Amino acid sequence: MCVGSLTAVLSSDSPIRQTASPSIKLLVEDPIVVNPGQTVSLVCITTGGEPPPLLTWVSTNDSLPQRSVVKGGTLTLPAITSDEAGVYSCVASNNVGNPAKKSTTIVVTALKKGRFWITPDPYHNDDNIQIGREVKISCQVEATPPEELTFSWLKNGRALRSSERMVITQTDPDISPGTTNLDIIDLKFTDFGTYTCVAALKGGGIPDISIDVNISSFLVPPNLTVPRGKSPLVAREGDTVELECLVSGKPKPIILWSRADKEAPMPDGSMQMESYDGVLRIVNVSREMTGSYRCQTSQYNGFNVKPREAVVELIVQYPPTVEPVYMEMRQGLGRPVVMSCRVLRAHPSRVLRFEWLLSNRLLHAGAFDTQRDETEYTIRSLNRDGWGEYTCNVINEAGAGKCTFQVTGKAYPVEFYYDTYSPLWQNRPRVYGFKLQWTQMNPNAVDRIVAYRLGIRQVGLDRWWEQEIPVDGAINKGELMTHNLTELIKPESYEVRLTPITRFGEGDSTVRIVTYSAPINPHLREFHCSFEEEPICMFTQDKNDDFDWTRHSAATRDTKYTPNTGPSGDRSGSKQGFYMYIETSRPRKEGDQARLVSPFFNVAPKNPYGITNPPAYCFSFFYHMYGKHIGTLNALLKQKGQTTSEGPAWSLNGNQGDRWKQAKVSIHPTASFQVVLEGIRGPGIEGDIAIDDVTLEEGECRDPPPNLSSEAPPTCSHIWLLCITLVMTLLEGQR
Repeated sequence: MCVGSLTAVLSSDSPIRQTASPSIKLLVEDPIVVNPGQTVSLVCITTGGEPPPLLTWVSTNDSLPQRSVVKGGTLTLPAITSDEAGVYSCVASNNVGNPAKKSTTIVVTALKKGRFWITPDPYHNDDNIQIGREVKISCQVEATPPEELTFSWLKNGRALRSSERMVITQTDPDISPGTTNLDIIDLKFTDFGTYTCVAALKGGGIPDISIDVNISSFLVPPNLTVPRGKSPLVAREGDTVELECLVSGKPKPIILWSRADKEAPMPDGSMQMESYDGVLRIVNVSREMTGSYRCQTSQYNGFNVKPREAVVELIVQYPPTVEPVYMEMRQGLGRPVVMSCRVLRAHPSRVLRFEWLLSNRLLHAGAFDTQRDETEYTIRSLNRDGWGEYTCNVINEAGAGKCTFQVTGKAYPVEFYYDTYSPLWQNRPRVYGFKLQWTQMNPNAVDRIVAYRLGIRQVGLDRWWEQEIPVDGAINKGELMTHNLTELIKPESYEVRLTPITRFGEGDSTVRIVTYSAPINPHLREFHCSFEEEPICMFTQDKNDDFDWTRHSAATRDTKYTPNTGPSGDRSGSKQGFYMYIETSRPRKEGDQARLVSPFFNVAPKNPYGITNPPAYCFSFFYHMYGKHIGTLNALLKQKGQTTSEGPAWSLNGNQGDRWKQAKVSIHPTASFQVVLEGIRGPGIEGDIAIDDVTLEEGECRDPPPNLSSEAPPTCSHIWLLCITLVMTLLEGQR
């Protein structure tokens, strides 16, 4: 009943909020036609949507103009230009349904690119303008918007109207947009003069374009020639060249340049380039530009007749391209060295010569055989004076290509081996060691390696410590070499540099970083833990037990400690030394367990197919079990991949006296393993159990102490045994 009332109250006070997809409206026309320089404001308002939608503006251009201003739903474009024309869209979104979008097109008026051409009488096979024949003047302008374009004609500054002999027409905008024609029928001497075509937009707002065309007896059709000595034109790669066609005629038409030998773009990337003076200028000419170029008259600003054309040949010379550009050649003394420089491309290629130099000293020179494209230089027996930089220059009229050979006796670098089994070990509290291993790259390529220079420095410091590692005998390819780094300070990392040394001197160095980390697989022969440092030798507390072991020393023991239990010092008797123990005071209760787990130890198989005879390891530690409430101490073996736990490998319970004792147990793991020390609280607070000096060694334990797996006999049992022994002795004496 109470729940029903609560539901009613919630539903009445907290109604479900309705949502709706957005809707918007643009308060502008489409399209919007404006003149350059005007300020345009586009207003967008929301007409629906819950939650209220967010309004943004986007453009068909890559982004909104840099000077645009967006405030709420209003987009303002100050002093608009032709480049800012396009489609602008208002987008509303509120994460409910699809976003709403409304668009409008901004058209910026413009007039540009005015051109004209003169067409002689098409009914006569003659390109000249003659009295009594027809002549047509055409005028073309690009306009935005094109439908607003209007034309008017003037003759010698006076308005000209269409008549029977002066016919003014405007070409269909779908066929030839922005074009008007003036046809003069039966040309008379009085028709000579200046005709002006005026282009304007109906709405005004931008300047008109006027194009003047002179019609006279002096009009001459165009003609094209190539100046003497300008074809073929020879240039060197990287030069600036000018291809030239002489154009004559009145008026002079625009010249169009294109490739004549193949379909390829011109230097500016277009298929055709315009020139008003007949010159094509190419900056930084390249070998790919070699070929034939066509110059051609256009109809624009001249006669609309069959195009005149000519061809100019361009030859680009370039220095030889050779290989190798650079090569390092490593070789030992007394061995031959052969260097070869090959020509890949060159223009001109018929006259090639070469020269070999060592450090600018000429060794050999000559000319290329017509049948060969390479030159060689051989050192029959390399000596110390033969080391250095050899250069082969291959030369033609345009320059030289250069092959460089660095002949050296430097040894190749070492390759560090990163798969060393258990490379890091630690047998003292504050230092660690590292097994550095490497192989030598191409050991037989140069003279025998006599030593390695080892450099080592602590990361973050500048000073290097160096020593030489001598090498006896030749090194085989793939041979694994080892050097032990010792006295490394925990937990610092070190930069290690190794450099091979030959008769030549030092070879290439290789650097690696040696980083201290708690070894995942400690070295079994040297694993020892006395708990003197806080990391406690990579032991960890089991997270599934009842409480933890505690690291402790007698010198720092609390004055409120429980008397009559626990050690008065570590295993060596030092009050400053540390050990691990379980504290059995409250809130601990009988049966609570504390487990200390070692790091993983790898079992290295002696054959690659697995372990057939499990190896033996000796696990030993010292324990202190003093107090009338002592519980149990267990040593367990935990193997990787095993889900079921085995019984303890070693176990002891009960009071063992106020002294440290050693336990040893042989274990035979078949996989990577951990050892676990488990302390179980006894019936009272006088039950502290301590451990110290844990070791793990390969091989069976030697002379292990007896394994006291049962409860130690109580003191009273010892007394009764002594009493019975005495009575039996007395009775024997009386007999």
